Amino acid sequence: MNVQTIKLTDFVLNSARKYLKENNYTEVVVPRIVRASGACENINTLFEVSSENNFNWFGGNKAYLAQTGQLYLEALVPKLGNVYCIGPSFRAEPKADDRHLTEFQMIEIEHPGGFSELLNYIEGMVSSIAHDIAKHGKAQEEFGLSDERLQKLSSCPKVFQKINYDQAIEKLKVLGEVIEWGDDISSAQEKMLVEAFGNEPLFITRFPDPMYDFGKPVEVEKFFNMLPDKETPGRVLSSDLILPHGGEAVGSAARVHEWQTLVARLKNSRMFKRLLERGGGLSDFEWYINQVKENGAVPHAGCGFGMARIMQWIQGSSSIRQAVAFPSNKESLI
Repeated sequence: MNVQTIKLTDFVLNSARKYLKENNYTEVVVPRIVRASGACENINTLFEVSSENNFNWFGGNKAYLAQTGQLYLEALVPKLGNVYCIGPSFRAEPKADDRHLTEFQMIEIEHPGGFSELLNYIEGMVSSIAHDIAKHGKAQEEFGLSDERLQKLSSCPKVFQKINYDQAIEKLKVLGEVIEWGDDISSAQEKMLVEAFGNEPLFITRFPDPMYDFGKPVEVEKFFNMLPDKETPGRVLSSDLILPHGGEAVGSAARVHEWQTLVARLKNSRMFKRLLERGGGLSDFEWYINQVKENGAVPHAGCGFGMARIMQWIQGSSSIRQAVAFPSNKESLI
């Protein structure tokens, strides 16, 4: 347990809340025991919950520890506008390594607007946190940050470099990587890209649309309701923010907001196929689909900030274990 990490986490969360309040975001408390709609992409990484050996506690419905509050926030956008939540994300990660945790904090936002505006909010919040820390007079003493780290944070750009997925694949080939279009980009390759672009925060945008027929399998997997890019067939309006040291720290996208399209994309997703194998079905998402159908929706976009990886970037740490007070993975249960 590192007291300096605890103090830094407190400062970072307060800085994030300050930025969100300044931009008219309303904080929402969302459920953390949920149906399968609380998964990010891979249903198989959900933790199932029960009560005293009774898996029928919820009327025969399977319940899980939430990975995301995204759909709850999306449902509130038409009524509240800019919304956010802060809370834990629980994932049954198969690896116990320097990049993955079983439990970590996420800040999630949704706003009525487009993809470009979303990227502006992400840049704004991350750079605001960096500059707030750099201006804090006791950052070295309280947070254990070196002069070098504070200088790096103080020079954090307010607008981040951006490349699309196609450009990322081509750049990796130039760097000598054996990779083909449609492959997933590994954490090691993300690190190579960040270093190639000056070791500064880097957006990779417009990933392949998993619903599009490319004539071959595509390894890249994204959430079912990401909005297809009308200007670039076969791509979705999505982005991953890659940070030095932390790697992929923010996943974001514009969202589909028409219920017929939502249902069609859900039924054709890998996520839904896995859900059927686990005994679930459309009923797990029925509450959200009905919300959109009955109350309507507006064009909107959102993202999730993985705070442990943002902390890694702030600290310049090579291990995510150093970025949290109580690291939890499949080999560690406190």
